[in-house]
Amino acid sequence: MKNQTITFKSINVSYTDSGKGKTVVFLHGFLGDKSVWDYYQKQLASSTTRVVTIDLLGHGKTDSLSYVHTMEEMSEAVLEVIKHLKLRKYYLVGHSMGGYVSLALAERFPDEVRGLCMFHSSAKADLLPKQKDRDRAIKVVKRNPKIFIDEAIPNLFNTAVKPNTLAIEKSKKIALNTTKQGVIASLEGMKIRLDREIVLKFAPYPVLFIVGKEDNILPFKDLKEQSKLAEKGQLELLETVGHMGFFEEKKKCLNLIKEFISH
Repeated sequence: MKNQTITFKSINVSYTDSGKGKTVVFLHGFLGDKSVWDYYQKQLASSTTRVVTIDLLGHGKTDSLSYVHTMEEMSEAVLEVIKHLKLRKYYLVGHSMGGYVSLALAERFPDEVRGLCMFHSSAKADLLPKQKDRDRAIKVVKRNPKIFIDEAIPNLFNTAVKPNTLAIEKSKKIALNTTKQGVIASLEGMKIRLDREIVLKFAPYPVLFIVGKEDNILPFKDLKEQSKLAEKGQLELLETVGHMGFFEEKKKCLNLIKEFISH
């Protein structure tokens, strides 16, 4: 899977593109990069399925654009890749922040979306307590990003059932490659993101929520209610999973996505 780049507003945006046929666009979450989808790309990309993975602004090999990366601006960078590849009718799979970006894109181009997978993600905006948490995180990152990452990453996993040691270390390594500006700009952007539950309510395409019952970031009961907003909504609850199902339950999540894009 060769890294490729395009120019967006004078910066480089990195992506991979493999396979042919129906297209699935994977968007990683905060502190991640497109490599978190390597397993899924290898398993799905074929003569009938095209897989595109994109590094969001300030993550992986994509440069930072400003001091605040809004979800709308991130979706514009994604759209630039989509236009460059001349994609039409695609599935969006967005993990956490990648789901927020997917919703911003789907809001503008609902007829281009074949299906939306909210992978441990929410359509709601941050409430005041969460916004204050983001502000505290920004202060820590400004002093020392490693301290923030060392504390934040393990909390994304359900360590009660499985230690997930390798996945935690891999996630830390990816996160540490994110620039300080990229981390802060994303925190600022998530803090001010819009509530997009209405996008779910009027979605003309199927919406799949993949949810971890042991998620410390997004309570599964809230996501269960959100899944009911979509006319073609579906929820899959992973009983022993935290916020990182694509690592914690690889095969199960792969099968869920395979089933979702088979229609």
